[in-house]
Amino acid sequence: MRLNGKIAFITGAGGGIGREVCARFLKEGARVAAVDIDATAASEAIASRERPDDAIAIVCDAGDSPAIQAAITQTVAHFGSLNVLCPFAGGSTKSDGPVTEAAEEEFWRTIRLDLFGTFIAGKYGIPHLIASGGGSVINMASMVTLTAVTGRDCYTAAKGGIVTLTRSMAAQYASHGIRVNAIAPGVTRTARVMSIISENESARRAADKHLLGLVEPSDIAAMAVFLASDEARTITGRVHAVDSGFSL
Repeated sequence: MRLNGKIAFITGAGGGIGREVCARFLKEGARVAAVDIDATAASEAIASRERPDDAIAIVCDAGDSPAIQAAITQTVAHFGSLNVLCPFAGGSTKSDGPVTEAAEEEFWRTIRLDLFGTFIAGKYGIPHLIASGGGSVINMASMVTLTAVTGRDCYTAAKGGIVTLTRSMAAQYASHGIRVNAIAPGVTRTARVMSIISENESARRAADKHLLGLVEPSDIAAMAVFLASDEARTITGRVHAVDSGFSL
């Protein structure tokens, strides 16, 4: 039980990665607030809990500041504290593209959900981690932050911001016993990503360059468990590639 006694707040909990992370955290002894804009998806993410009090599902738009503040307040009121913050909501869509072609609406959608969503989760979550004596923030970056990937400039801009935000947060809050890291997944076998690959040539080329095959959501969950656990107590400010060697 590597996360026994820890309370985790996870946005994007209903997605392919988020759902797997919720399940692994529960299996490792954490109690989980599964946050998603889709009520059914949030509930399904915590279906594996053994006791009703082990997890709660919260419906929330991860890019809405008052909603995130209220969701974190609800989490702390329910569990009593907060130890792990995982702002995982986000992702690219088929509307993404090169900077000369992508719609401005898609740029701001991605910035709001991915980058601003990470910012506000830290804004309202970190004070509770400080009150708990420290904890772990795990942001979600991408392989696009480690090497050039064409055709997804909205997503690349948002994830690049998350990487630099991760580093500055790590330096800022280390004195409070808070570690801030980011995971950079490669092409991960989720329904959303596989749909993009089927219609996007640059995404297909990227997928073909994975040395050990496509990444599974369970691979990301394994890294998240490690970063949330006390095993990673001296690791902070880093971007951890789980990308099947793509960024080599």
